[in-house]
Amino acid sequence: MLIRPLSIVNTFIEELNQALESLKPSARLSMSQKAWLSVVLMGIVATGMLNWAAFERRSLGAYSQSRLRWMFGWAKINWELLLVSSVLRLLKTYGITQGTLVVDDTDKRRCKKTSKIPNAHKIKDKKTGGYFNGQELIFLVLVSDSVTIPVGFCFYSPDPAIRAWKKENEKLKAQGVAKKERPKRPVPNPDYPTKPALTIEMLKKFVNNFSGIKVIAVLADALYGEGQFIDQARKITNNAQIITQLKCSQLVKHRSGKWTSLKKYFARHSGVETTLTVRGGETVKVTMLSARLTVKAHGKRRFVVALKYDGESKYRFLVASDLSWRHQDIARHYTLRWLVEVFIQDWKGFEGWNQMAKQQGDKGSMRGVTLSLLCDHLLLFHPKQQNLIKNKQPGMPVGCLIEHLNVQALCETIEEIVTDENPLEKFKLFAQALYDVLPQRQSKKHMVGRDLGRTEPTPSLAYQNAI
Repeated sequence: MLIRPLSIVNTFIEELNQALESLKPSARLSMSQKAWLSVVLMGIVATGMLNWAAFERRSLGAYSQSRLRWMFGWAKINWELLLVSSVLRLLKTYGITQGTLVVDDTDKRRCKKTSKIPNAHKIKDKKTGGYFNGQELIFLVLVSDSVTIPVGFCFYSPDPAIRAWKKENEKLKAQGVAKKERPKRPVPNPDYPTKPALTIEMLKKFVNNFSGIKVIAVLADALYGEGQFIDQARKITNNAQIITQLKCSQLVKHRSGKWTSLKKYFARHSGVETTLTVRGGETVKVTMLSARLTVKAHGKRRFVVALKYDGESKYRFLVASDLSWRHQDIARHYTLRWLVEVFIQDWKGFEGWNQMAKQQGDKGSMRGVTLSLLCDHLLLFHPKQQNLIKNKQPGMPVGCLIEHLNVQALCETIEEIVTDENPLEKFKLFAQALYDVLPQRQSKKHMVGRDLGRTEPTPSLAYQNAI
């Protein structure tokens, strides 16, 4: 589809600029910056990627890739406030005053050598069990009773010293070297914060930027099941419920009992079969057990829920910081964590940055992701989406909204042609513009113009056939 300055995109940019100006008057956007943002957001919608050359082609040459690239790198835009302003606008649009924050991470595969791509490192491939070079991102998503909004992100890069130590430690461990004889774990480098530490910083920023939003709970997977993260997150969010997961080997005890692993503790009792409402919709059969236990690694009591879905053989262990919740409410609320995975899937498939994102340097990566998240916010700003959600009806998925915008761009282009004083001449100019921007690449399949060498018998070697 074509890149056109649709009214919905221009309105979104104007609303965004007003929010920016209310936060910091000097951060307001200039006319050229607003025009550039409009083109880029519509370009992501039309092409599904963040690619300046593709934007130039889809705009029929109206916007040059060199100009678009220059604005991306050098325009004086307050990028951090840009995302904050967009979130504030959506919160006001949908009247959101409270919600649940969900944390999850994802990766972006890169080529083997990435000297100009920041935070690229070796990542384990969950599908094949091997490794690849890529970037890892952590997303913070706000789930309200109406919409799900991405509100923050950061890039993760592991500590090289600790990675080298882990590799060497595993090697010595396999050789049977005693723990006391193996090298000690290096002191963490503050330049390489862990994923829980990065998430804590994102929670702090969210609370500071959106102080009017009450955080009901924070949901995360087992990676964030350490006591320090739970305590810090609870303090930052004004005693919100923190729900993560524990490993089955975690040592726990009930009152004055003995320390035992979670797996052995809950194996003593038969689970209770019941139903669980998943994200306020369908109900599924589950087996549940729960207990308020002292977790040794945390040094305090936690509410632990052993949960097993129908057809599963092993329990997963949810851990909650607030002991006053009911176990069924903890399990039910934790099902909202799946929504961040849906967001990541939509973000990867439709919102540009995961496709042809070759912007270099720290600024290139951070600004590229910011633009892709603004595209997500734009789709939530769509009038049809607003009408559906405000009338308590299911909203449209990302792919459907993008199709609507592309069809609108095409229809407006056709309307402009047929309503012109000379529609035939207008159409010829349009068609010629389409042909002019079509790429002309060289095919390697056809051999025309290449030297294929000598392909005929050599008389002096004819005797070889008689032998």
